[in-house]
Amino acid sequence: MAAITADVFTLPRIDTPDLAMAAERPVRSVTTAPSGYEGEGFPVRRAFAGVPMAELDPFIHMDQMGEVEYAPGEPKGTAWHPHRGFETVTYMIDGTFEHRDSNGGSGTIHDGDTQWMTAGGGVLHIERPPEALVASGGLFHGLQLWVNLPRSKKLVLPRYQDIRGKQAALATTADGGALIRVIAGEVAGHAGPGSTYTPITMAHATVSPGARLALPWREDFNALVYVLAGSGTVGSEARPIRKGQLVVFGKGDALTLAASPSQSSAEPSLEVLLLGGQPLREPVFAYGPFVMNTKQEVVQAFEDYQAGRFGIEPAEHLPHAE
Repeated sequence: MAAITADVFTLPRIDTPDLAMAAERPVRSVTTAPSGYEGEGFPVRRAFAGVPMAELDPFIHMDQMGEVEYAPGEPKGTAWHPHRGFETVTYMIDGTFEHRDSNGGSGTIHDGDTQWMTAGGGVLHIERPPEALVASGGLFHGLQLWVNLPRSKKLVLPRYQDIRGKQAALATTADGGALIRVIAGEVAGHAGPGSTYTPITMAHATVSPGARLALPWREDFNALVYVLAGSGTVGSEARPIRKGQLVVFGKGDALTLAASPSQSSAEPSLEVLLLGGQPLREPVFAYGPFVMNTKQEVVQAFEDYQAGRFGIEPAEHLPHAE
């Protein structure tokens, strides 16, 4: 699992919260993501399946894409499609993905990079592997997260952020047992580069076998942990977790997890995505590529899309990865 690596002994340290004084968040649920297919047929795990929307708020949907080793000619992406009312966040762990949209946003992301697209009032976009990767095949692994926009920002102008992996804030624990990459929001004062309309935190942590990770967490945020690889435990009750599972925490101002002492050779560390956000507590009506507050607003989104108000598909070819 490539993403961004670093020498933990040179990184700033995160102070371990005093759990005798802090309110450690209890584990509310652990669910296992079912498998499916997205776009033109690439495999995904539906990370949020079966979890009540109220516990995910302000997050709407998340797919773990891959991990899959494609043979030549096999890599797949999506066709052009519309979005309105939320933000798509595509985080590439291994491999290469290209993005282009009708608002002029475009970019190619590699190991550890993130594409952050605010669909806002409406945009068309396409995501797919570059032609060179389609020809050669190769490893493909990442995730896409949908972040809801508040009612007042549903129709903002679309925007695109190309976030390089090296821009993420890097930190480690006091004993150097975990590497934390902060992509958006902040963890223990370490702020990531992503600019968001909805207050959230998004970070990727690698926890070495047998190491423990304890982090302060904003009380007004929810707290989710998704296991990208490896195995371990969460919470004071040391509840077992493994690849493809989502943990929902209850209320508190600190969260804890630990990596199992023994990991497989294919997945030598516990890899987790840490998510938290300030709940919007607004009505959600989602249908297909649109996330609005009411059914009528979704009907209007379809009408605007069909009338060409989301822009047009650019005629130029997607850029090739260098």
